[in-house]
Amino acid sequence: MSRSTAREDMLRSAALLFRERGVEATSLADVIEHAGAPRGSIYHHFPRGKPQLVEEATRTAGALMGSVISRGLASDGPAATLRAIIGGFRQQLEATEYTAGCPVAPAALEGMNSPAALVAAGESFTSWEDTIAASLWQRGLSQDRSRGLATMAIASFEGALIIAKAQRSTAALDRVEVELLAWLEAALDAF
Repeated sequence: MSRSTAREDMLRSAALLFRERGVEATSLADVIEHAGAPRGSIYHHFPRGKPQLVEEATRTAGALMGSVISRGLASDGPAATLRAIIGGFRQQLEATEYTAGCPVAPAALEGMNSPAALVAAGESFTSWEDTIAASLWQRGLSQDRSRGLATMAIASFEGALIIAKAQRSTAALDRVEVELLAWLEAALDAF
């Protein structure tokens, strides 16, 4: 098994810290400390500074989530995959006392200081939607219905994460899971 590089460690640390604290509340020093990286290494690996780190951490986190979605859809189907994603977010929320959310959302919410990170967040969400929509279309739903359900799925659990953090409860996420899966299963059962 290969050891990760300082660059990979910093990207992973940045994504973890952004999902818990947000972009603006996370300093480069926080990332260096969390990653256990040498102080001067951040500008070696990210010469454009924090905007580059935010963009690349967002892209990395988005790609990782995209892989989870793709693998789940291929092996377990849409309902089980969405249930697993929501379950994973529920566990993260509880394990971090409701500080951790989606690692891509902070760039979307705070992207005004890093336009490239905002683009990366948008591309990640679009990729997830495309993957879910393709899976639903392959199961017989129309392209429009597949796209609508995919958008609703992403928007629902992203919104529920924000509510859960604010309320310090998974109740919103729990309700979204029940309703989302009911809509999804009803749409798929129609075929």
